Parts: sequence; C-alpha cells; structure tokens
Amino acid sequence: MSLLVVGISHKSASVALREQIAFVPEAFDDAHSSLLQVKGVRGAMLLSTCNRTEILIAGEVQADLVYQWLAGYQKADLAALQSAGYAFADGEAAKHLMRVAAGLESLVLGEPQIFGQLKSAYAVAKESGAIDSELHRAVQHSFNVAKRIRTETAIGENPVSVAFAAVSLASRIFDSLASTTALLIGAGETIELVAKHLVEQGVQNVLIANRTLANAAQLAERTGGHAILLSDLPNHLAEADIVISSTASQLPILGKGAVESAMAVRRGNPMFIVDIAVPRDVEPEVESVDGVYLYTVDDLKDVIDEGMRQRHEAANAAEQIVHEGVGQFEHQVRTRASAGAITDLRDSVASIKDAELRKALSQLQAGVAPEQVLQRFAHSLTNKLLHQPTTQLRQAGVEQNEELVTTVRALFALDHDQSKSED
Repeated sequence: MSLLVVGISHKSASVALREQIAFVPEAFDDAHSSLLQVKGVRGAMLLSTCNRTEILIAGEVQADLVYQWLAGYQKADLAALQSAGYAFADGEAAKHLMRVAAGLESLVLGEPQIFGQLKSAYAVAKESGAIDSELHRAVQHSFNVAKRIRTETAIGENPVSVAFAAVSLASRIFDSLASTTALLIGAGETIELVAKHLVEQGVQNVLIANRTLANAAQLAERTGGHAILLSDLPNHLAEADIVISSTASQLPILGKGAVESAMAVRRGNPMFIVDIAVPRDVEPEVESVDGVYLYTVDDLKDVIDEGMRQRHEAANAAEQIVHEGVGQFEHQVRTRASAGAITDLRDSVASIKDAELRKALSQLQAGVAPEQVLQRFAHSLTNKLLHQPTTQLRQAGVEQNEELVTTVRALFALDHDQSKSED
C-alpha cells in the first residue's frame, strides 16, 4: 500500500492562503470525483477546516501531482502552495493522520473538535465513493489510536480551544464581562462553545445571528441567548461590546462601513471582534476603525500558548501511543503484503497435492499395492514441491546470490535442523 498526505495548515500557511485553498461543503462531492481521476489515485479523502486543508490519498502517486491538482482545482498559485505545503508518505503519513486525529497537530493542543471533523470528512468521502479498502483501514486505525489517547491520557483535560481563547482575550479588553453584550455570528460547534464560555464568564446578554433563524433559535435556547437573523445584523451591531464570528461564508459578513456606523452610535465605547472563520467573515480593513480591536485565528495563538503547559506531559504520553500505533499500522501493512504470497503458495502446493493424490487413488483402484502407492506418492510429491525451489537455488549458486540462499535457509530453518542432526 502507498499512503500519501498533502496539505497546508496554520503551522505552514497564512490565513490568506488557507482561505483560498479551503473547500466549501458543496464542492466535496465533485472534488472527490475529480481526485479519483488523477493517475495512480485509488482512494481519496478531503479534510478542510479553518486551520488546515489536507488531501489523503491511497495509491501510487507523487505529491507534486496532488499539488498540481489542488492548485488547479482551487485556482491557486502552485509555487506558493508548494512552498507552504507539506507531504508525508506511508508510515509518516499514517503518523501524521494519527496526530491530527488526536489533536496533536491542532492550533489548540489536544482539542477534540478535529476528531469529529475527521469523522465527518471520512463519511463525506465514503458517500462520494472515494474511500477504498486501504484508505478505510488507515483512517479507522487513526480513529482507534485517537480514542486510545483520549482514554489513557489527560490530553482532553483543562479544556483549551479557539473558542475559549477568544473569550479569554475578551476578558483582557474589558474589566468585567458580566456587563457586556456579546454578538455571536454563526450557529456551529465553535460558536456554541463560545456562547458556553461567555455564559460561564458571567455574560448575560448574548445575541446569536444566523442566516437561518431556526438554527440560531436552537442555539439560543441551549445557551440562554437571543436569536436574530443575519440580515438584521446592522440593527444590532452597535449593541455589541464583543463580536465573535465563525461561519462558512465565502464572502465577508462584516464590512468597514457597517462597523464605522456602529461605532458612531457607540460614541467611543470599544468593540472587541474575533474573526474565527476561514475564509474571513470580517474585512481586514475593519482593524483601522477607531475603538475596534480585531483579531483573527492566527492572533489567538499567543493566548492559546498560555494554556498549553498543562497538556505537555499528556502530549508526551500521547506521542508514545502514536509511536505504537504507527508500529501496529506498518505491521498490518507488511502482513497484508505477505498475505497474497502466502495464498499463492498454498494454492500452488494444494494443486500439486491434488494432482498427485488423484494419481495415487487411480493406482489403488488399479490394484497396485498400497505400500508401493504411498512410496510413489511421497516421492513424486516431494520432487514436485522441491523442483522450482531447487532450480532457483542452483541458479543462485551460479550467480553467487548469497542473499537468496540465506533467505531459504531462514525460511525453512535449515541451519537449525542441521545443528540438531549434528548433535
């Protein structure tokens, strides 16, 4: 099997490049179909989050070919993509996949959301018919390793996430969050986590804006907030001390003009904005508006680093589990590689045995003495089984192929048998 991972992440690429490469949910089906047309690709899976876009491939294909496909499909600059990208093959690819599944490659060490995102990516790829048996085994093995890490280490304790980091940063801007009004844009898992952390910090007035009012209402009911339509955002923006946005929109939701209008109404009161989305929900120009503090996911890194120390020891234990998982994966690959040879060998020997057995039965029916039949059967079976190996060994001697001779001795434990006979 050949396993390949090609991608970019928050560690290697800017927000600008990541948002250019990110896949919208509607594109996954077509993208998987297109990937399967690339020469050498047998199976494929796309993972696209705000912090990474990765392509997992089963097949015989070079990383450059995948970069070319990605640059062409997303209309990106190939040189920039290759410069910021990374590629892992076979065991290293499996290791990377396990680390991603366990949250060891995440912006927030050990965060659990990536595991759910990977499971969703797998389900989408499977629905698209892009998951072959090799890719299935590799992904499922990474899931098993990630589950073991969650069970056996403290990697998930002392929760730290992008959502928590955003709220922690807000607490540095305002003396007390209890008296603030928070406006959350979106209704996904990240926004729900943000709402939860805000409520824990004492925020009592939370507005949740979404294109679909029903989705916003459901989240508002769970978190004690108030739902509004995204189209009503301009009417409520001036109320917000804190704005945190995380949607899947391909275009900015908050522009400089809307924020300037809101700040005029606020009369100097500061507004704290965190744009967690990739592509960005907030125009970068908003940062120039007086009284506005604008942060992106990349700006949260320093805040997140403060919460990482408590997870480092758990991460070391997790790395050991990943190491064991890679060993198990490579052993399984080697075992499957030899399985075909074992099957062919058994089939070949069984064919010779059946042919000789038919001869022996025919001789018995003809009245030949059983002892004579057995001797002929044993002699002929031995000669047939050893004919091809003996021929190859003789040729190895002529060609001085000592490696083959050594392999045969080890395969049939001939050195061991010889030592026993000498005793």
